[in-house]
Amino acid sequence: MRFGRRWTAAGLVAGGVAFALPASVLPALAGSPAQAASPKPLPLERLFDNRAVSEDTRPGDADFDGSGNSLSAQDLRAAGWTPGRVVDLDAARLTWPRSAGTGPDNVVADGQAVRLRGWGEAVTFLVAGSAPDGSGGAVSGTGTVRYRDGSSGTYTLTAPDWRAGSAATKAVGLPHVNSASGQRLEAARLYAVTVPVERGREIASVVLPEDPGPAGDLHVFAATLRQPAPGWTGSWGASTAGYTKVGPWTDQTLRLVVHTSAGGPRARIRLANTFAAAPVEIGRATVAVQGEGAAAHGAPVPLTFGGRRGTSIPAGAQLVSDPVDFRVPADTNLLVSVHLPGPVSAAPVHTQATQRSYSSAPGSGDRTGDSGADAYTGTLTTWPFLTGVDVRGGPGSVVALGDSITDGTNSTADANRRWPDVLARRLRAQSEVPAYGVVNSGISANRVVTDVYTGDGVSTVTSGVSALSRLERDVLAQSGARTVVVFQGINDLRWGTSAQDVIAGLRAVAARAHARGLRVVGATIAPCEGEARCTADADARRQVVNAFLRDSGGVFDAVLDFDAVVRDPQHPARILPAYDSGDHLHPGDAGLQALAESIDLRTLTG
Repeated sequence: MRFGRRWTAAGLVAGGVAFALPASVLPALAGSPAQAASPKPLPLERLFDNRAVSEDTRPGDADFDGSGNSLSAQDLRAAGWTPGRVVDLDAARLTWPRSAGTGPDNVVADGQAVRLRGWGEAVTFLVAGSAPDGSGGAVSGTGTVRYRDGSSGTYTLTAPDWRAGSAATKAVGLPHVNSASGQRLEAARLYAVTVPVERGREIASVVLPEDPGPAGDLHVFAATLRQPAPGWTGSWGASTAGYTKVGPWTDQTLRLVVHTSAGGPRARIRLANTFAAAPVEIGRATVAVQGEGAAAHGAPVPLTFGGRRGTSIPAGAQLVSDPVDFRVPADTNLLVSVHLPGPVSAAPVHTQATQRSYSSAPGSGDRTGDSGADAYTGTLTTWPFLTGVDVRGGPGSVVALGDSITDGTNSTADANRRWPDVLARRLRAQSEVPAYGVVNSGISANRVVTDVYTGDGVSTVTSGVSALSRLERDVLAQSGARTVVVFQGINDLRWGTSAQDVIAGLRAVAARAHARGLRVVGATIAPCEGEARCTADADARRQVVNAFLRDSGGVFDAVLDFDAVVRDPQHPARILPAYDSGDHLHPGDAGLQALAESIDLRTLTG
């Protein structure tokens, strides 16, 4: 169903009415039926047949949805999404159309063949749906991946509605919708949607889904092969939990302390501007081994981004630094220093760092190269912007997807006694299985199926979007991910979610991870009687979920019985007192160590 404005060989069609165009213009139009139907795949931009972006002064130039509505070019520029800008989203590099704001900038999917050649682990599309009559429903269709050997496979592409889709999974959110009658204060969103492909097979082209019909139109702005990161291992990671007020930080430097799992001869860092409404400018960045406090052991090593010392990260996007010759020791604290020319009044953060980091004073400038600690007069207990440290070499990584127990809440601060830390040390101390890096993707108060933080706007809520909403970013897009350990669900149950919904969510997590070739290990949910929300009813539902996990019929490749490890044998609904941190919900250091030491390392590799 094509009810939006589109360009055809007959002219401009809007709302079912055709307007003739000069013959001299037709060869330049990208989306003619002849091109769309051609068996020869074409670059996506040559298939563009819809204009979604308008200047605020000329809103009638675009018609995204057939009702005269469009995205604001000014809003996009304010978010850092300028025409032709390369935007990194979930480990994929997508180019925002160069024609945005001046001509056709997306294609309405209807079976067009897109030239997309090479090797990859997935295809990422930058998309949005436009449902009829403002119904707000997602638009979905089945397309085809064609491989160079002549074979093919199908994929399902689902695009949330550009005005009513979830904020939790958006790539970028904009504050206005343009229309012929004026600009409205209404959210508009675009989405990065990634679909799996056959690993190890060269792709020749991708055929977009056929016209979804009455469900609406599926608009594709960009598409790319997501390349694997061969030879890189995730050594440290943290998941963005919210978008909160900070500082404001103005012309000052953050010196963030992180603890490695795997080591290697080269390094790169990952920064993210997740959930943000505006770009953030990065002046300079360095990495060093921690000496004492904010002091570095030796001179900090400068990092670059695309060959430049400074850069900016568009709203909602991520950024990976260039590889640098810097030997990263295993099981060691690093200092990652980032200069923010500012002002920065809100930032994406991981709140429960359980680790002290440092900041220089406002106006103190670029102190990333300082070896000493004198400039760092402030402290932080969060990790803003920084989401990962990768090392060169190694066998890949295990990702721990979880909530506050995985995050290390109530473990000893600055001591790295979270259960993923203990697991990393165990992996390095043996030779029976690969010595994987361990990436901690736990978020305090996080849930499997409910977005506690909505994913939009500055908020004091830092419980993150749901595991289902963040799975792509926090697990599937992690460097060198081989196995994911899923240990989550207690917060859903404590807040009234049914056992059946939690089970359905865990099934979906496992299915999506399996589709990307990851090994998936589930873990039973620990008891918590004595904590205010751990009622008898919540415990009954926990038992139902745990029964499913223990006998999940192949949903998981292996199951860790964390419940059995930490429960009191004399009172199975509560944590063994020796393992209880004192709040009856979170294990303390001894309990976290017991969880990690209970893991048969062979379950991580099959």
